[in-house]
Amino acid sequence: MKLLVLPCDGIGPEIVEASMKVLTEANKRFELDLSFDYEDVGFDSLKKHGTTLREDVLIRARDYDGVILGTQSHADYPSPEEGGRNVSAGFRIGLDLYANVRPARTRPFLESNMKQGKTMDLVIMREATEGFYPDRNMSRGWGEVMPNPDMALSTRKITRHCSERIARRAFELAMTRNRKVTAIHKANSFHMTDGLFLECVRHVSKDFPDVELDDLLVDAATAHMVRSPERFDVLVATNFYGDIISDLASELSGSLGLAGSIMASDTHCCAQAQHGSAPDIAGKDLANPVSMILSVSMLLSWLGDKHSASNYNEAGAALSAAVDTVLSNPGHHTSDLGGNTSTSEFAALVAATI
Repeated sequence: MKLLVLPCDGIGPEIVEASMKVLTEANKRFELDLSFDYEDVGFDSLKKHGTTLREDVLIRARDYDGVILGTQSHADYPSPEEGGRNVSAGFRIGLDLYANVRPARTRPFLESNMKQGKTMDLVIMREATEGFYPDRNMSRGWGEVMPNPDMALSTRKITRHCSERIARRAFELAMTRNRKVTAIHKANSFHMTDGLFLECVRHVSKDFPDVELDDLLVDAATAHMVRSPERFDVLVATNFYGDIISDLASELSGSLGLAGSIMASDTHCCAQAQHGSAPDIAGKDLANPVSMILSVSMLLSWLGDKHSASNYNEAGAALSAAVDTVLSNPGHHTSDLGGNTSTSEFAALVAATI
């Protein structure tokens, strides 16, 4: 299989390099027969080509079995008219990567940011192709306008098609876990948009009678995540809500740097760390590569499921287990976890464990 590797901005090149070191070892150990091609996106692409994401890169990506995408400094990009294209959004729309899968779990050997005695093991299934984000809810142009300098308007798009398919993925995932789905919404205020989303989730739930369904207002969900995280298994949410609660869940579990993430369609998958580009520590070999490594682990497992390739599932599980083995030794922690282990050193330890 072929993977397209896109290091991108900030700490992206470092954590992607660390992940590739681990993946190269898994490639040999599990006979995955993987090959890799690299391409520029983000600021490197902007300097060379005048845009952070070229259309031909997206077109080429469709011919790969998977994509590994580093972090992006989107907030620092120039305007879209000047070439500052949102790389993540470009891939989500261009490859229809509608399911942003974001797990979060505590580990008994790591300090979490939760109340004593509380544990967490959940997955947030976030719809990623529509919602509040103005760069992906119009066929042309943006979903925000300023009629005058003192007024700004934003349009939100929620469709039955996108709501039902992300709900279906959530219920399918719950069937492999603890058989519970929680729909996150604000239908008491957004009667039509969140009302439609909730209607779609309830409709899909009829096809999964063995899965318990409940729902929570997004504000209440944040409180319950802190107070009683054990109540959650799989959470399904629209784009904006899913983005916020996944950061909360990851930080509660111990660090935003500990959570993997994939963006997937029915035919394509992209591994991307949950966190941002951290330009303040870029190039210093300080970044925690765990989120990126676990994202690659999830990509391998997705490929294993898609192609019925058990060695890929085994490799994905091995990457995740190797990360936990290394993290269980306090002497191997990176700076965000209170240790002194560098990005490259951590990667070498995980590779050796595999």
